[in-house]
Amino acid sequence: MFLENKTAIVTGASSGLGAAIARQLTKLQVRVFGLARSSGKLNKMETELGNLFFPVTLDITNQAAVSEWFGQTFNDGYSPDILINNAGAGIFGKIEELPLEQWKQMMDTNINGMYFLTREVVPLMKANAESSHIINVGSILGKTSGMTKSAYSTTKFGVQGFSEALFKELRFSNIKVTCFNPGSIDTHFFEESGIESHANMLQPDDLAEMIVHILQTPDNFLVNDMTVRPLDPRS
Repeated sequence: MFLENKTAIVTGASSGLGAAIARQLTKLQVRVFGLARSSGKLNKMETELGNLFFPVTLDITNQAAVSEWFGQTFNDGYSPDILINNAGAGIFGKIEELPLEQWKQMMDTNINGMYFLTREVVPLMKANAESSHIINVGSILGKTSGMTKSAYSTTKFGVQGFSEALFKELRFSNIKVTCFNPGSIDTHFFEESGIESHANMLQPDDLAEMIVHILQTPDNFLVNDMTVRPLDPRS
């Protein structure tokens, strides 16, 4: 895909990997609708990135709000070319100790939010004569798991399965679907999950560059699944 003048939706765009993706895309003259719940952080992103970044304060777990925003934003043949489902919640704990509210929070953000956005964007992309691309940001913990990761891994295995089915469903509609599975990333996400960051974690800018490269592949070239890990994750 040639990215200049394309339109992208990026969720979780106010910080971390989502912000890094938005920065990379706007550098390439992509219009980016950056979705997040924090209007303050989004406004700072708008100041930094300029008139190609459109801040959207939206709770993606609210299906009615998502549907309303799509209806107000994309009409008269105007449609997004790219959807990057990046927003995520990660909380770790033993199954008998993790509060059910936190289980629900992860399911709502990691699964329901992704599903609501994708459900709205697919008809628009099908009507688009140009090729389109959906990238779902999963996790290495959607491929394997470990102690205290049962709830989070359930959601990320769900992202993996959803992406696999969706790529088979949409490949003949000129829509690419990629599941991008990073290992530990040096962002606030892991701090909030109770995991200390370290120098060998993956860097958001490096991952954003890789996602841009996936978007730029030729129209008949599909990376449907990619896993990226730190070479030495513990040093």
